[in-house]
Amino acid sequence: MTNGHGEIAIARRIALEARRCRAVETDHLALVGSGFGDADLRDVGPQRTFPSGGLVAMGNVAAFARDVAAGFVPFWFAQQRFLRSARGHYDAAVAVGDVYALARARVVRAPTVFVGTAKSVYVAPYGPFERRLLRRAARVFVRDEPTAVALRAHGVAAEAPGNVIVDLAQSDDAFSWAGTTRIVALPGSRASAYGNAAKLGAALRELRARREMDVAISVAPGIDAARLVDALGVPARAWSGPLGALFSGATLAFGQAGTANEEAAARGLPVVALAESGGKREDWYRMRQRRLLGDAIAIVPAEPAAAARELERLLDDEATRSAMRRAGLERLGPPGGASAIARAVVALGAEGAP
Repeated sequence: MTNGHGEIAIARRIALEARRCRAVETDHLALVGSGFGDADLRDVGPQRTFPSGGLVAMGNVAAFARDVAAGFVPFWFAQQRFLRSARGHYDAAVAVGDVYALARARVVRAPTVFVGTAKSVYVAPYGPFERRLLRRAARVFVRDEPTAVALRAHGVAAEAPGNVIVDLAQSDDAFSWAGTTRIVALPGSRASAYGNAAKLGAALRELRARREMDVAISVAPGIDAARLVDALGVPARAWSGPLGALFSGATLAFGQAGTANEEAAARGLPVVALAESGGKREDWYRMRQRRLLGDAIAIVPAEPAAAARELERLLDDEATRSAMRRAGLERLGPPGGASAIARAVVALGAEGAP
């Protein structure tokens, strides 16, 4: 069960590692979005995409109101009925995201594994109510050791065997780059990707007037590649393969994404993002990412000419880019988290199986 687009990628990787351990079936219920399953991670239950895209944090009442107007309340009850009907069908339930996902997963009444992606002591610690829910999970995995230490101090048996985002960034493939300035554009995976691409492209057009560069843009599932490249407005190659291949050999990542920005930092790629100008929610989100990634990310002005100047300055400053690479590798940590979590899920499922 997931409640975010990046969380779906994390769940898919854990499911892959679980099947490497043992012959298991892995179903998927998306609390946010729809149509992300495949033969290996089969979609089940009611799923829908709502206007907010799941971003209703920081008291964004207007976004939640739009979701309610679009039918969120009957949809919530439909999912609740499905979860109750699933009791006895699953040997383990895995919640990937925040404690809301954990609370919904517990409705199934199977041993529950929580994979926390939304919170960290670098951004915001888990609060008293959240810790109370976490204590009810059979296993709790969080994104970094400082967060696990803080939770253990409050009686939550949290573990941090590795951030799965680091595993997502790994790939044996390599993208065919050209030239010396190689930029990965990461517009995100939600409907806002097209608008984000236009913002990134405006800055890249300014930069292209000053130097030659090779640009590749990541196309997430469900996003129209031709429309995305058109929105970017600069010559670019669309890429829908593993991001790790795209990051290999790149100079920097320029993105408004969530998980993809973190994957770039995990691969040791300097990340540049535009300062948001769309209100409190967007400001909060970029601030959160800045705290998560530390010095691995640079936030530049949204105004295209100013953004291009900052990009050019960074491209000419190898020392700063090297420091950003080191910061990303240190902050995100080593790979291996997905396999460790998968082994725990498989073992828990085996205990709960008849």
